[in-house]
Amino acid sequence: MRKIVAIVGDSRIDKDGDKYRIAFETGKALVDNGYRLQSGGLAGVMEAAFEGARASKNYKEGDTIAIIPSFDRSRHNPHADIVISTGLDMMRNAIVANADAVVAIGGGAGTLSEMAFAWPMLRLILAYDNVDGWSSKVAGTRLDNKIRYEEIPEDKIYAVSTPEDVIKYLDKYIDKYTKYHKGIIL
Repeated sequence: MRKIVAIVGDSRIDKDGDKYRIAFETGKALVDNGYRLQSGGLAGVMEAAFEGARASKNYKEGDTIAIIPSFDRSRHNPHADIVISTGLDMMRNAIVANADAVVAIGGGAGTLSEMAFAWPMLRLILAYDNVDGWSSKVAGTRLDNKIRYEEIPEDKIYAVSTPEDVIKYLDKYIDKYTKYHKGIIL
């Protein structure tokens, strides 16, 4: 089964800007390397990544999964193949973050919440450090002091700067980040 990588980031970006280019190239690189993409399914980074995924020579229908906040199945970007309408508004961010890995590109509070959900859910998290927003603020850090994986002492939000970095870290770590959150234990 192909792994799913969530792309999270700004919902409003300039089509001629760095975030759009990075998201497009990252989406393309992920599908080029056999991954599927998941996102909140709306505009900005989410749309650019899905558009990039569809530009891949390896693209197949079903490679882009939109976890949208509304019940209205028509409210998603035009590059989404599978649309899951949650009706959960921003609370759907936990579902978006529960992919095999999460890649953050910039982002505001919504992106921060997706990374914050991914952390205790024991997901692999990569964050671009060369764009403004929360991804660059948390890239290379740990969100708390809990030991998530004793066998991965370097565990953190891994800083990336290029789609090639993303693929390198996924190749190195995605098969090591296999635990799942089992609920809050007192």
